[in-house]
Amino acid sequence: MSISSTINQITRNARAAVGQMGGGSDSRFFQNTSKKGETHELREELQSQNKDKKRDAVKKVIANMTIGKDVSMLFTDVVNCIQTANVELKKLVYLYIINYAKSNPDLALLAVNTFCKDANDANPLIRALAVRTMGCIRVDRIVEYLCEPLARALRDDDPYVRKTAAICVAKLYDISAEMVEDRGFLDILRDLICDSNPTVVANAVAALSEIQETSGKDVTLITGSVLQKLLAALNECTEWGQVYILDALSKYTPGDQVEAEGIIERVTPRLQHANSAVVMSAAKVILGYLDMCNPDVVRTMNRKLAPPLVTLLNSEPEIQYVALRNINLIVQKRPAILEHEIKVFFCKYNDPIYVKMEKLEIIIRLASDRNVEQVLLELKEYAQEVDVDFVRRAVRAIGRAAIKLERAAERCINVLLELIQTKVNYVVQEAIIVIKDIFRRYPNRYEQVIAALCESLETLDEPEAKASMIWIIGEYADRIENADELLDSFFLDSFSDETPQVQLQLLTATVKIFLKSPAETQALVQRVLNLATEGTDNPDLRDRGFIYWRLLSHNPQVARAVVLGEKPTIADDTFALEPALLDSLIHQIATLSSIYHKPPEAFVVRAKVPVGQVTGGGGVAEYDEDLEYLEGEIGSIGNARAVQGQQGREGGGEVDLLDLGAGGDGSVAPAAAEAGGGGGLDDFLGGGGSAAPAATVKSVVCTPEQGGGLGIRAALRQDGNGSVVCEMDFSNQAPAPLQALAIKFNVNTFGLMPASPQIIFSAPVPQGGSASHVLPLTLSPAMVAQGAAPTLQLQTAVKNMTTGNVFYFAIPLDMTTLFAATGQTDRASFIPAWKSIDDSSEVSATVSSLPPSSCTSDGVIQKLAAHRVVFVARRPVPGAAGQESLYFSAVMMTNPPVHVLLEITLQAGVPQAKLAVRTQTPALAPLTLAAVEGVLRN
Repeated sequence: MSISSTINQITRNARAAVGQMGGGSDSRFFQNTSKKGETHELREELQSQNKDKKRDAVKKVIANMTIGKDVSMLFTDVVNCIQTANVELKKLVYLYIINYAKSNPDLALLAVNTFCKDANDANPLIRALAVRTMGCIRVDRIVEYLCEPLARALRDDDPYVRKTAAICVAKLYDISAEMVEDRGFLDILRDLICDSNPTVVANAVAALSEIQETSGKDVTLITGSVLQKLLAALNECTEWGQVYILDALSKYTPGDQVEAEGIIERVTPRLQHANSAVVMSAAKVILGYLDMCNPDVVRTMNRKLAPPLVTLLNSEPEIQYVALRNINLIVQKRPAILEHEIKVFFCKYNDPIYVKMEKLEIIIRLASDRNVEQVLLELKEYAQEVDVDFVRRAVRAIGRAAIKLERAAERCINVLLELIQTKVNYVVQEAIIVIKDIFRRYPNRYEQVIAALCESLETLDEPEAKASMIWIIGEYADRIENADELLDSFFLDSFSDETPQVQLQLLTATVKIFLKSPAETQALVQRVLNLATEGTDNPDLRDRGFIYWRLLSHNPQVARAVVLGEKPTIADDTFALEPALLDSLIHQIATLSSIYHKPPEAFVVRAKVPVGQVTGGGGVAEYDEDLEYLEGEIGSIGNARAVQGQQGREGGGEVDLLDLGAGGDGSVAPAAAEAGGGGGLDDFLGGGGSAAPAATVKSVVCTPEQGGGLGIRAALRQDGNGSVVCEMDFSNQAPAPLQALAIKFNVNTFGLMPASPQIIFSAPVPQGGSASHVLPLTLSPAMVAQGAAPTLQLQTAVKNMTTGNVFYFAIPLDMTTLFAATGQTDRASFIPAWKSIDDSSEVSATVSSLPPSSCTSDGVIQKLAAHRVVFVARRPVPGAAGQESLYFSAVMMTNPPVHVLLEITLQAGVPQAKLAVRTQTPALAPLTLAAVEGVLRN
């Protein structure tokens, strides 16, 4: 449970609490909250000696606060009402203090004595309330008073107080991790896991889980005895406590097969729970442990897992969707679990479209030779519905079934032909697309359907359908008597108006026809080659035309081997996940990762909020990742660079490929590849002449499902010239070849932007193929996100120029990548620079459990030097034997540059270090501190 969610929960309960205190008649306090002079009246009522009037006044204040009205000017008067024996009224006063303590930290100190007094109250409800409230107030001077009451509460006789105190430790850790570790609160939390009360155990596990996510350290430390206690508490605690315990168990690695099977046996009854969150968490634990079990146990659990998963589909549509996204992962990992339950995934007439789409995906994954007849009948029905998107997906599903199941391919072809006979335009075009894929999967087997396809040539108006039909005509030209006439009559007259995808297919198909019938089609191929090389500005089309022309003129036999060579068969891997990513997501079942099908680091941004900082929502400040906002920002980026873009166009350089807000047609000018500033081999490789850099570890930033069939891995690094580049690996799972991409960054913390808005591949990347690219980056003040919380994520928009698909993702950034190789603060300037930065701007932390290489001064100096953090000086710490302070300097390649000053204090023989960072831009100090900690831990 996060701090922000705790505060929000209290706020949501405020309205209910106000109503309860007056027998349900206090809703009047939420009416007429905008009267003139009301503040003065409230102040007088709060100061009244009449208890009833004072109580009603507090209710009015809370009502105003709940609807968003600022009543902070009454802080002193409300705090004076804290001396009351009424628990409900005290709750409301505490709620008010939590909400306004950040803006009135000095006045909040007035309540400290009452907090400490209430923490020793005879009533356990009041003791717990005092500790909980102090933990929610992010004011450093109040936090100092929290430790003693919290220590007593953690060992309180009443379990309600202990469970409240356990959650408070997680809140305190978010404010001051060092204080929690120094006071031994983590050890006490681990002791509470063995508490006699199951609710206390659950809250202790929840707090440790929150701390583990925040710190990135394994703080739970489950042992054999702790494991048994968790399993025992599982049967007695609340449903949300069970979720926390199950999540903790999912991260535990059993020692052997016997232990894994024992845990599964104890967890299996949770599959029958009424709460879907408990069911999914239990499934996550079981699926994570099945790899260690013997085959008999696996078969038994496959049978037991199916009914609870099926039951989830009887819930509301929103829960169904979440369950289906998780089931999608489970079916990819272990299809045997639901292989006999395919009927439950058949779509109902009243299912929302998002549920239908997910069910359709699972149906194809579960399709087999045994049930394919049922599946095809169902898909044929779907293909005759009214929702166009759903019909298209259903037709594609029939094609995927044919590619997946060889025995059923002919039956699938017949169903597609029946759909073509309906003469529904979008159904016909979608059917042609999937039949092309079937031809690629089973070459020279179902050519008898080509005649039926050719009857629909006049109705084709979608680029992908046209390209598919042209491919079929070119591939089977020797079996189509008038193949050249078909291309000439239906496609060539509009060649210049077609999309690049269609033009490329026309060019290739014409060359194929010529190689098969050279005498009859020489004029046709000459015409198409002229159109491709002289009548277009598309470099891909022009280059391919020149290649074909030279092949045909130099050596027709080589041209025949290249163009008519045997092609690899395809497999249905639509939306399939990489095995490593799938295993990772299986361990993230019942979280957002399992819905997005992305690892947490791809969409979660954590930023440390300084104590006392007003964030407007309480816990973690998150960077705005709204896609509509991003698309708007992309347009504004284009406007901000209008002058630069105009210069690029005049010189044959930059082209706005994204076509968002610029009004361009998205075509690539030929001079773009010829300009001296980019497009050459050196540009493609990220700079010429320098030695090849060490391999960069890239993370998955865009899955094929997210990118319309395009998967992307990316990482930022410095090249040999000290410039920042983005290394990108692309894998194309879409039917259309990948030829060119347009790319733009959103405004970001450091002002990074691509040096060129286009990525042009030297050769089209076919389906199943991959390619790499090094994208040079530049820094621009116009790209700096003003007023946004600092983040190490680059929000990115990419447009596939072949399909027109635009998609979004975030590229992670290692802070040390931005450290420049030169320009650091020297020894003479270090002390004045350090003193010029106010002490309050310093960010510090103690890092423990360091590897041996980071426990010596020389080792630390060597590690940081590798990341361009320069050693300045060292000195022994006065009065502390064996301690030494090291001083370093770094400079960020921002515009203007930001100098970073660093102090690291080491203790001989102790695997920990104290870090302190100062910089002229205080907002960047926490990110720098985290980056240095990462270097030391590596």
